[in-house]
Amino acid sequence: MSSSDYDTACLPDLLPIYYRRLFPFSQYYRWLSYGGVSKNYFQNREFSFTLKDDIYVRYQSFTTQNELEKEMQKMVPYKIDIGAVYSHRPSQHNAVKSGTFQALEKELVFDIDMTDYDDVRYCCSAADICSKCWTLMTIAIRILDRALRDDFGFHHLLWVYSGRRGVHCWVCDDAARKLSVAARSAVAEYLSLIKGGEETVRKVVLSDPIHPFINHSLSVVEHYFQQYAIVDQDILGSKESIDKVLALLPEDIRKELTVFNKDVKDPVKRWDKLCDLVERKKSNSKKGQHFDKEIMLQYCYPRLDVNVSKGVNHLLKSPFSVHPKTGRISVPIDLKELNTFDPFEVPTISLICEELEKPREDEAEEDDTKDKENEQEAGERRRIRDYKRTSLAKYVKVFDRFLEAMARSRKGEMLQKSDLQKDF
Repeated sequence: MSSSDYDTACLPDLLPIYYRRLFPFSQYYRWLSYGGVSKNYFQNREFSFTLKDDIYVRYQSFTTQNELEKEMQKMVPYKIDIGAVYSHRPSQHNAVKSGTFQALEKELVFDIDMTDYDDVRYCCSAADICSKCWTLMTIAIRILDRALRDDFGFHHLLWVYSGRRGVHCWVCDDAARKLSVAARSAVAEYLSLIKGGEETVRKVVLSDPIHPFINHSLSVVEHYFQQYAIVDQDILGSKESIDKVLALLPEDIRKELTVFNKDVKDPVKRWDKLCDLVERKKSNSKKGQHFDKEIMLQYCYPRLDVNVSKGVNHLLKSPFSVHPKTGRISVPIDLKELNTFDPFEVPTISLICEELEKPREDEAEEDDTKDKENEQEAGERRRIRDYKRTSLAKYVKVFDRFLEAMARSRKGEMLQKSDLQKDF
């Protein structure tokens, strides 16, 4: 998908409609206020807006849902980023005594961008994606979601499509939001396997015994590897791509495999031959050699931008923001349907605004009752009715389910606390 597919000229006309009639403000506010976890939690949250012509406005903050709505409808941001919860209101940061304005809490976040895989994908490069390389995002979500839940014990993970070429994860558990920079760095390092820059040829080096986390990750990669890497990316198809794979192997194995081109034409058989050879060498060697596994991980393992995860004050693009280059909405991903999630089916702002214009039979009936309600309630009703008429509805539903699960677990924790207090 190239950025030229979308005409950004229509954004100034569509964004006001989106913020007035479609953006799910009540769910959004509910998410970021976390059940009123502390008095100023929402008020002290930083929002950053990118306006038309790349005008960048940081340290926005809002007292209520209503104020957030009004300001977004007035400023019409092309992009919304969410930052930390600070010690003071971000909008007043200049009035606070120097050194006292500090980022206190934020969700633990992960940012996975397809451009970081450019050395291992042959179908697309830079900002372009296609259904072949999107498998990399599916693998990344499967590996990281399992590790964050099972290895770290987090429960409330919101996975979001960036709107263009990647995915974000917001870990929203209370414990995750309170993590220090050192703890965030430790989690990010634990999850990082791909080491070294462009000049590093072997980016994955496994030692014995293989860590259980890596074994879990390998079982995910193995599930997708043949179709994704050998068939779709054809990493053993041309001399150039074969040489890249051979460069990851020791010289003795490399020499035996240079007959690839002559003897074996089928890439799947070439891969089988490589694995057999590695297996044979392994049985002759005292030290474990996992060259085939290293290749699989180098080509498929998630590539994290660890700096995004480490900092508490790092900004990350907000869910339901519109991607200004593609016009696609940054939507939550339903993990139950992860294998069929298609970034090209994610609605664009043009599509949902168009869907709004289609008349409905119950419209006239609702208009009669609208006059009798107070203005704000009518606005809220209208917005709920509006997004439900568009392709955005199913994604808001995913968000709703996520918020429900968080509310249930908060309720459970409160009951537990009150039971404990009764015992004393």
